[in-house]
Amino acid sequence: MAGTLGVTELAILAFIGMLFFGSQRIPALFRSMGRAKGEFQQGLREGLVGPSETERDLDRGGMTESHAEE
Repeated sequence: MAGTLGVTELAILAFIGMLFFGSQRIPALFRSMGRAKGEFQQGLREGLVGPSETERDLDRGGMTESHAEE
């Protein structure tokens, strides 16, 4: 089957990754990837709620609500 990775191929890739990055940097790399994924998902949830205050200010030409009322 072309395009699938077996156990042997994954083991070889893991070994090359450990040689390339070092055994201490790999967990840090995956930890930072997990944090980035969490922040991305949080941003998506916040975007679904409605426009932020900054977006509302941009709709008024960059002026805050109190400045636009003056």
